[in-house]
Amino acid sequence: MSIPTLLLQERHALIQQRLLAEGRVLALDLAAQLNVSEDTIRRDLRDLAAAGLCKRVYGGALPLPPLPGTLNQRRGEAPDRKWRLARAAVSLVRADSVLFFDAGSTNLAIAEALPDLPLTVVTNAPAIAIVLLERANIEVVLIGGRIDRGAGACLGAKSLRDAELIRADLCFLGACGVDAEAGITAFSYEEAEFKRAVASLSKAVLVAATSEKLATAAPFSVLPTARLSHLVAEHDADPALLEAFRREGVQILRAAAA
Repeated sequence: MSIPTLLLQERHALIQQRLLAEGRVLALDLAAQLNVSEDTIRRDLRDLAAAGLCKRVYGGALPLPPLPGTLNQRRGEAPDRKWRLARAAVSLVRADSVLFFDAGSTNLAIAEALPDLPLTVVTNAPAIAIVLLERANIEVVLIGGRIDRGAGACLGAKSLRDAELIRADLCFLGACGVDAEAGITAFSYEEAEFKRAVASLSKAVLVAATSEKLATAAPFSVLPTARLSHLVAEHDADPALLEAFRREGVQILRAAAA
């Protein structure tokens, strides 16, 4: 049943509530529910996206992922869940591989969980390089450049030039938003540019994501879903969300339950 026509601010508030409660919203459904045209809803979604309150996708919109804090803050968030994701992710690591580690607290946990194998690890994240320095069987290559404190990563022109020399067997890519339609997304344009460059040169790309990042999209595109090789999800992640990735050819790994 449709509801009486709402004022602009009321529509925007209701759309935001539905994004929060349901995740993806569709313009067609919202138009019917709010008793307005699809064109009106599309304008509403454009306004909300321009205000940084959602991410437009084909046919509707997605909520934004949680805003990232500093690396130290992120390290303190859900460490047990990230450790279980890490244990699942490292099952794909093989001896003598070249691995690329993007910055991020979950990728830091994966680096800490690496098996005792001869490996080469390339990273633009100083924190990950430091964690691996005591591992005698792992050769560590640190990509240089300007350190972005928020990302905990070296970014910029030099980092991009260095990344062009890397052909990783497996890239552990950090992600802000993860959605089967929107793909892998990031909040920072510069960070998205670097991630995209590294992923494009890697044989396989893995993203390990906590559940709150699924079915969300940040403003800047990194990678289409079809280019993702592996998604590591939590044991209780929504099966319907994961099935959408499987249909795109992504291998799904589930972390163990607590």
